[in-house]
Amino acid sequence: MMQDAPLSLPLLEDLRQSITLTGNTGLNVATFLIAHGCPQTARHCGKVAAEARRVALLVGADPALAEVSGWLHDVSAIFPTPERVKIAYQLGISVLPEEAAFPMIVHQKLSRVLATQIFQITQPEVLSAVECHTTLKRDASQLDKVLFVADKLAWDQPGHAPFHEGMQAALEISLDAATFFYLRYMWERRVQLAVLHPWLRDAYFQMLHALS
Repeated sequence: MMQDAPLSLPLLEDLRQSITLTGNTGLNVATFLIAHGCPQTARHCGKVAAEARRVALLVGADPALAEVSGWLHDVSAIFPTPERVKIAYQLGISVLPEEAAFPMIVHQKLSRVLATQIFQITQPEVLSAVECHTTLKRDASQLDKVLFVADKLAWDQPGHAPFHEGMQAALEISLDAATFFYLRYMWERRVQLAVLHPWLRDAYFQMLHALS
């Protein structure tokens, strides 16, 4: 588990000084991202937060925690992709070979650190969901799956997500069905991926065996 105790590093101190926290996590995150030149990410985080709340209400998860997780999941977008591995090392984050080869993926771990170090989030279930929202992981919690599904349904890339209808239909069956739908979609296209993250692989095989 990554260290959540307060860290005294110049990078974090500068970021802490760049925002005055209110009692509204959504407002805090949006203000922070816009101030750091990421208005599109702020809009995406708002969409994922709304979708996470919707999914949580649908499956009986905590909607408030889901919404907070959605706001925080991409807060590390302030770091340019080529610098993310270096910054992860500075923050004491363990970087897997797949993350070093494809630095975009390490953003989920960076977002967890910013959630606790900048936005003072302490709920372990929120931090866990933020940390694995792109790949999921073995033994994923309900909130982990809620954010994972919401992030995929709130597609932020150009065009239409090819998996959207199938994943939405699966969600009407269960949260696990929607989660596995996307994991299987990615597994079937694994040779086309820049990297296959081991967390995704582990989550896929665990759910495959559980559903068999």
